[in-house]
Amino acid sequence: MAYHRQKRQSRRMALCGLLTALSAVLLCLGSLIPLATFACPLLAMACLIPLLCEYGGRTALLVYAAVSCLALLLCADREAALLYVFLGWYPALRPRLCRLPRLPGAAVKCALFCAAVTAMYGLILYLFRLEAVAAEFAGYSAAMQAGLLAMGCVVFLLFDRALAVLTLLYRQKRR
Repeated sequence: MAYHRQKRQSRRMALCGLLTALSAVLLCLGSLIPLATFACPLLAMACLIPLLCEYGGRTALLVYAAVSCLALLLCADREAALLYVFLGWYPALRPRLCRLPRLPGAAVKCALFCAAVTAMYGLILYLFRLEAVAAEFAGYSAAMQAGLLAMGCVVFLLFDRALAVLTLLYRQKRR
């Protein structure tokens, strides 16, 4: 009996370590490929799907915290690392948000995305004072920034749909 429990714990630890390392590598790739600043954090978030399906939200949040620490320490692209820090928790929260009706659920998801991105860029611009990002935002009007945020919401809702499909595929292949 104790052998099976130990084997199960070892399997859980190995999967968590493997997915933590994979997520950290994906985030570091965001620094190597300029256009991957926004794609790599989303791919790293998708790595939480097996943990959510197998062990639940607490384990996924623990891996999210470990990856966030590693990203802040190792990633050269602070914007990609902070995007993961501010949004990486979403796959763990997603099952609860899916219980909401479709339209209010989409509104809540967009509100969470807007709040996280606004807080992240506020931190980048006013606390960390990353010059490259500040120079980029200086050229945008308020309407352009609002349009970018709206497009970000659309992409986030598409990402939410992709997470749903990936979760379904994982569960079907796992069985």
